[in-house]
Amino acid sequence: MTAGLLVGALIVGSLMFGYPYIERLFQPTGVETEVDQVEISRVKWMPNVPTPFHMKDWKALARAYDAFVFDFNSTGDYLPIIRWDRTHGNFARDSFDIPSYVGDFRLEEGGGEAITCVSAVLGAALVGIDKSNQGGYNWVAMCESWYNVDTGEYLFLNDKRADSGNSFWYEIYPHILFYSLIYYYPNVGNMEQEIKVTADKWYNASYIMGGGEGAPNFDHTAFDFDMMTPSDNGIWREPDAAAGIAWLMYMAYVKWNEPNYLQAAGWGMDFLQGRRNSPFYEVLLPYGAYVAARMNAELGRDYDVLKLLNWCFDGYSEPRPGWGVIASAWGEYDCYGLVGSNTDGGGYAFAMNTFSMAAPLVPLVRYDTRFARSIGKWMLNAANNARLFYSDSLPEDHQSSGSWDGDPGHVVAYEGLRKSHAGKSPYATGDALGDGWAPTDFGLYGSSHVGIFGGIIGLTNDEKILQLDCLVTDFYHDAAYPTYLYFNPYVVERTVEVDVGPVSVDLYDAVAHRFVRVNVTGLTSFSLAADSAAVIVVTPNGGKVEYLGKKMLVDGIVVDYSSRQEDDHIEPRSGVVAHETVVGPSQIKENDKGCGLEINSPTQSTLSDFEQRGKKLIRPRVQQAFFRSLR
Repeated sequence: MTAGLLVGALIVGSLMFGYPYIERLFQPTGVETEVDQVEISRVKWMPNVPTPFHMKDWKALARAYDAFVFDFNSTGDYLPIIRWDRTHGNFARDSFDIPSYVGDFRLEEGGGEAITCVSAVLGAALVGIDKSNQGGYNWVAMCESWYNVDTGEYLFLNDKRADSGNSFWYEIYPHILFYSLIYYYPNVGNMEQEIKVTADKWYNASYIMGGGEGAPNFDHTAFDFDMMTPSDNGIWREPDAAAGIAWLMYMAYVKWNEPNYLQAAGWGMDFLQGRRNSPFYEVLLPYGAYVAARMNAELGRDYDVLKLLNWCFDGYSEPRPGWGVIASAWGEYDCYGLVGSNTDGGGYAFAMNTFSMAAPLVPLVRYDTRFARSIGKWMLNAANNARLFYSDSLPEDHQSSGSWDGDPGHVVAYEGLRKSHAGKSPYATGDALGDGWAPTDFGLYGSSHVGIFGGIIGLTNDEKILQLDCLVTDFYHDAAYPTYLYFNPYVVERTVEVDVGPVSVDLYDAVAHRFVRVNVTGLTSFSLAADSAAVIVVTPNGGKVEYLGKKMLVDGIVVDYSSRQEDDHIEPRSGVVAHETVVGPSQIKENDKGCGLEINSPTQSTLSDFEQRGKKLIRPRVQQAFFRSLR
């Protein structure tokens, strides 16, 4: 090939696949790369390092959002944000409302949405705030107000006085939020029993929608639980309800071990497996990708995870054309990785959808490590570019409500980000101003989901290599050791430093299917090859390794769902040299209880109830804290 042809090929390749195409051609040899990685098609178009690069501290932002929104004493325009609900609907107790938008004209007492209010409580829990006992209030118990007793529905719905049969995602997604919340607070009120009631109801709905006849069909607008029949409004359909219901059913199955729930989860997944076109409507489809990976890993099913992930990203939705993940720069800003419409006005991404998608997709890599690199790369783009939803990240003439001065900490996000408006690109905005719903476009329903990013995203010694917690949103998972996803976006190998605490542990990479460090304590490190990912599982030092089919277990706990060692009979620690500790004393801090990186054994009677609800690890031989993100 002549020099001219080579240059031409490189130019064409870079235009088609982005600069990682060129990087990989010149990747240094002799550096071990990840094993059997599968690329999500749209992630190929994303840069390894988005620009400009400004990573927010998402955990700090989520904590600040909680403090701001739950402050009854704040003053200023449209403040305080939170309001009391003393209508005592559904239950004889006070509850609370958070408007969908800052200054929302429509909010009446008792009118707060679950996607705004419950997500705010869940998000705070994910960053280590105990919302069952904060400021003298039990905000978790107040969330029971969205369990619709007065209407006779006995479902967790988006409104406190709601009827089913209007929109699948508005009626399924609140259940996902409640099931997730109750994972961390199983003993608050009667909500654990109430989610059992709702699981039975969604089983019955799935049975009626064809599951009982072996031909499940979720291609409807909603399900009317009063009439016990599918609902179709003749305007739109939401077939990714199959994914949301499958998630609810599988969570119910692993919690109560009742086979009818597993059967219903299978109905939803079989519907998705047999479908030819993307059913993505709003937020539910990614939960189906997660269930597919988890059922494959835990039960030996063979669902097409790649197809579902591509549907989540590619924007070729059949019921909602253009809905997926943005894969372009808008103006001078990379907007890759944000979630929303690729076609509405040239592009319209939303904060809620971006934050929400991380909840099922990051833990998915525990069960299917083939997607570690793609998910890690997407998350680096999404985590960096989601800052553009916030008013401190764009000039005032690139946003619709920049004059509001009630949020000096910039903790409330705009509802969305448009590719362009009035000649400005991108443009932070929303629907509220234009539709006359509120005096601002700051969307609290999306902002309340920031705790998902805050709980998942941690920082390391390198600002461009994130530590992604794979357990914090892996709700109702089996016994597990702390597990983290790392992606190296560089063209060279990098060293990642981690603090594993004072007790010796081993570090296992589920992507490479081998231990990368053994018998380490304190601040240690491991190498991460260029443009690669690792799923690091922190296991007890010298723990007994066993194999069960494709699964590899350490002291009886699965650390790798697709290990190759069962055929090779190779000791997975062979050839791994114990790495010398970088520094001595651990830098563990006494915070982030229950939901952060501090891992506790529920067998220890000294732990608080909230700490015990953090059930990430049930093995008492492993120390209370493994990793501490380096700040």
